[in-house]
Amino acid sequence: MARSKKHLGRYVDPRTDFGWKFYFGREDNKILLIEFLNSLFHGEKIISDLKYKPLEHDGDYEEMRRVVFDLHCIGSDGEVFIIEMQQLFQEFFKDRAVYYTSRLINKQLARGKKGNDYYLPEVYFIGILEFNMDGNGSSNISRVKERPYFYDVALCDKLTKEIFYDKLGYKMISLPLFNKQPEELKTVMDQWLYLLKHLSTMDRLPSFLDKRIFGLIFELGEIGKLTEEELMSYEASLKHKRDAESVFNSAKKSGEALGHAKGLAEGLAEGKAEGLAEGKAEGLAEGARKKALETAKAFKEMGLPIADISKGTGLSVEEIEKL
Repeated sequence: MARSKKHLGRYVDPRTDFGWKFYFGREDNKILLIEFLNSLFHGEKIISDLKYKPLEHDGDYEEMRRVVFDLHCIGSDGEVFIIEMQQLFQEFFKDRAVYYTSRLINKQLARGKKGNDYYLPEVYFIGILEFNMDGNGSSNISRVKERPYFYDVALCDKLTKEIFYDKLGYKMISLPLFNKQPEELKTVMDQWLYLLKHLSTMDRLPSFLDKRIFGLIFELGEIGKLTEEELMSYEASLKHKRDAESVFNSAKKSGEALGHAKGLAEGLAEGKAEGLAEGKAEGLAEGARKKALETAKAFKEMGLPIADISKGTGLSVEEIEKL
């Protein structure tokens, strides 16, 4: 294992698929997930216990999409939690969150059940995102300055702001927007978010993190303690994360280049050397388009949603489907 320690750091990165489930997805470590969720709810509710439930759910009909959760848990009071770590920007992430909670709510009432008993358990979607949920940050909605990284969503009356239904909620964390320094960590949630963002670069438990809560993370997460099989899985997960980020960034640059080339073509075409300009611009556009097609193909082979590939590359859905 000494071979891998040098380039993997000392602790397993929780922002990988392996790391997320390694720390939070195991029955014997569930105290970590309980503590993390309680920090997000901050007294709104107290979670005393969790039971892990199946991650895959088929639809009631053949044509319905199967859903796969990162984590799916039931609290001691019957409340349902979906916990997702999302690494790459997804244009319809909010739609996905609503769809996931809707599917679980739909499962609560048996098909064909008669009567007026529509009692439902509480359902919460928790999303830890490695992107700005508002895309490029151009949203017209003004985020709370103290916590621009935290979305705490519930059904409420738009006029009075009163909660209309208190058994459905969405709590989202945009990690790139969390930039607090150690001296600025005021709450347990602050400490958790700092840990999630920086654990992979740490070499010990820092004094500004509560040892009673985070000691287990540092005890479990040492890469030197992983089995050979766990180490291989972690390396594969880390590589997948880095490859996906690289492809996504390339696609984004290709889309920008394609847009720039098209704009250059339009501008040059208005000049005096119209024929030469058009030829040059078309060459630039064709080169950018070729790169976009190559990137889109790589994205498609990785299984990323076509809608996301289209947004990242600037290509149409039809063009991508033909690849």
